[in-house]
Amino acid sequence: MYLFGASGHCKVIIDIIASTPDLTIEGIVDDHPKHDDIFTIPVYNTKIFQTFSDKQVIVSVGDNSTRKKIVNQLLAQYPIAVHTRAIVSNHAFIGEGTVIMAGAVINPDAVIGQHCIINTAAVIEHECKISSFVHISPQAALAGDVTVGEGTHIGIGAVIIQGIKIGKWATIGAGAVVISDVPDYAVVVGNPGKIIKYNIEHE
Repeated sequence: MYLFGASGHCKVIIDIIASTPDLTIEGIVDDHPKHDDIFTIPVYNTKIFQTFSDKQVIVSVGDNSTRKKIVNQLLAQYPIAVHTRAIVSNHAFIGEGTVIMAGAVINPDAVIGQHCIINTAAVIEHECKISSFVHISPQAALAGDVTVGEGTHIGIGAVIIQGIKIGKWATIGAGAVVISDVPDYAVVVGNPGKIIKYNIEHE
């Protein structure tokens, strides 16, 4: 397995892989490497690889839009990485390339899309639907039947009440309490959450 991206987010994924006996990281690749290794794992320039089509790769980039761009350009095999101290229901679905950090909880009938980040101690309750390229930050909590659109970022410690629908490429600020639906591209902060502006469209 290779990690694509040598940022701080990469270090957390290294810990996830280290907790999983049947996965081993052969190397880390980056377009502009700043280090020769991270935790003794070698870092390579992407230019030395002719293809990734025969390799297992996790895109270890925290920014959602950058992660999507890399995936769209990179033909590879994308495994799932789940920390052994995460709790994932046997009745949840996890899409390829998604990473789940220590302490996270994903409950029954939750559906997590491709290349998502479910960060440390985040809670995804029953029947939530998380689209691809979403980042759920540490200790964010989504109650049952919440829907989150593609590319949205749920900030650290945010709380989303049951049944809420959040659009694509929205941003929910740290500690926000969301009690009403959120449209595409909206930036929501505060308690109760209020829209303060809109992100530039990513499409």
